[in-house]
Amino acid sequence: MKTEKILRYIIAPILLVVMVLLIILALGAYDGTYIEAEAATVLKRGSKGTQVRTLQTKLKKWGYYTGSVDGIYGSQTVTAVRYFQRVNGLAVDGVVGQKTAKALGMSLSSSSSNTSNPSYSSSDLNLLARVVYGEARGEPYLGQVAVAAVVLNRVKSSSFPNTISGVVYQPWAFTAVNDGQINLSPNDTARKAAQDAINGWDPTYGCLYYYNPKTATSNWIRQKEIHLSIGSHVFCL
Repeated sequence: MKTEKILRYIIAPILLVVMVLLIILALGAYDGTYIEAEAATVLKRGSKGTQVRTLQTKLKKWGYYTGSVDGIYGSQTVTAVRYFQRVNGLAVDGVVGQKTAKALGMSLSSSSSNTSNPSYSSSDLNLLARVVYGEARGEPYLGQVAVAAVVLNRVKSSSFPNTISGVVYQPWAFTAVNDGQINLSPNDTARKAAQDAINGWDPTYGCLYYYNPKTATSNWIRQKEIHLSIGSHVFCL
C-alpha cells in the first residue's frame, strides 16, 4: 500500500505537467496557424483561407483560372497566378506578394482583407466604359483596363471627386470629354474592361494620371514621374 501511495504521489504531478504542456503546445499551434492565415505576407502553394478564395474568384472572373474556388492554393492556382503575372509584366513566380496583390486589387493585411470594392451602378459602369472607349479603344486590352483603373483610383483619392461622374467631368480631365467622344457608344471590350477595373483589377498599381507622350501638349503632365507604360500610354502617380 505504501508503495502504491508513493507511486500515486509521483505519477500524478507528472501527468498533470504533461497535460499542461500538451495544452500549451496545442494552443500555440492554433495561434500560429491563425496568425499566419490572417496576416499572411504572401500567398503561395499550400496557403488556404479566405484570401486564397478571393484570389481565385478574381482570377476566375478575368479568365485566368478555370479551377474551383475552394480556398486552397494548389497547382491550378499557381498556374493562374503565373499567367496573370506574365500578362501584367510582373515577376513570374506563382507567388502573390505585395506587387501582384496590388495589381489584383487585393490586400494581404488582416486589417483590410475584408474590405470590399465600392458599389457602382449600371450608369457608373456605362460611363466608365464610355471613358475607356473614348480614350483607349485602340489600346491593348490591358491598357483599356488601366484607363478605367485610373478613373477609379481618382474616385478613391481625396484629391479628386468621390464619384465616377465627378471625376470624369472635372474640367479638362479627359480628352474624350473635351472632344465629345465620351458620347460614343462603347463596345463589349470597353464594357468588359470597365467591369474588370470595378472588380478590382488595377494594372497601374494605383496611378492617378496617364497620357500619350506622342500627343500630350501639357508641360505639367510631362513633369509627373512615369511608373509604367502600356501601349501608347504612360501612367503616373
